[in-house]
Amino acid sequence: MTVASKIKDLTGPGHTDRFGIGGTDLGVTVAAPDGRLVSVFGDTFDKAGVGGPGWRSPVVLFADPASVRTGIVWTGAAGSTDYAQQVLAYQHDCLINGVMVTTILPTEITTIGEEMYLHVVVCQGQNTVQWSELHRSSDNGQTWTYTGARWPGDYHGGLFQMLTCARGDDGYVYAFSTGFQRDKGLVLQRVPADRFAQPPAWQTWGYQDGQWAWGNPPSVVLPGQFGELCLRRVQGRWLLALFDAGNYRIDVFNLDSPTANMFNAPRQTLVHGTSWDAEDHTQGLVAQPYGGYLLPGSTLQDLHLIVSQWNTTTNWPYHAMQFHANITN
Repeated sequence: MTVASKIKDLTGPGHTDRFGIGGTDLGVTVAAPDGRLVSVFGDTFDKAGVGGPGWRSPVVLFADPASVRTGIVWTGAAGSTDYAQQVLAYQHDCLINGVMVTTILPTEITTIGEEMYLHVVVCQGQNTVQWSELHRSSDNGQTWTYTGARWPGDYHGGLFQMLTCARGDDGYVYAFSTGFQRDKGLVLQRVPADRFAQPPAWQTWGYQDGQWAWGNPPSVVLPGQFGELCLRRVQGRWLLALFDAGNYRIDVFNLDSPTANMFNAPRQTLVHGTSWDAEDHTQGLVAQPYGGYLLPGSTLQDLHLIVSQWNTTTNWPYHAMQFHANITN
């Protein structure tokens, strides 16, 4: 049985105090054009836990890529040298275009050439996505500008909310997506890399008239109850890590290509959800886990990922941790 073991806590007291980050989650991470790591976190608060002063989302931390193998070392934050600022200009629990918005959460960050793109979901409450949209950075993740690309919350039947993507060698960026509510399966899309911020350029992968093809109406490529997603290319393979809410675990698929048959693809469990009194981070047993974002610099023999944890009863822990595993076993 493949399981991941914990390397270290990445956020919270003793780790991100100097950035004003007491409680936070997510932490999707990519390499910026200048080579440093860029990690984007969700709802963030000054104090350890959920709530209180300093509510902001998303926030960005920078890290040294050489530190991945032994545990990420943060080197800075977007917006300030001392305090991780909210990188998008809005207020929580306010109207945006006449629609109530509670928070804006990151689902994916990707680098294309000299630019970076941040996909976010605009949420009312914890379960309702009003819409999703893309922001662009031309300065390695320091500042972000809205691209104008927006998708309604019910796009593809609500299956274009949680998004992850990776670039192929054929000029396309491939993307898996699902709903935000952790009760839906996966669909697959692609878009030319040079048209990434143009919604009409996105194509769906679907089954129609007895065959799968691009341009068909989208079909669910894997049914289930999925949450956070992370597609990355590692040593010539397409790895898709995901939070499987239905089975309460974080899995990774090892794919030949994005269009591989998901039912036959190798699938390994990295983290098993468990109760608080049964936690054992050396054996991949984590209470109330979610996320599962693969880190640049990973190999199949030493795969690194960021796992979030939120004790919804006490509101602490509410933090991100780094795990690693060998998925060649």
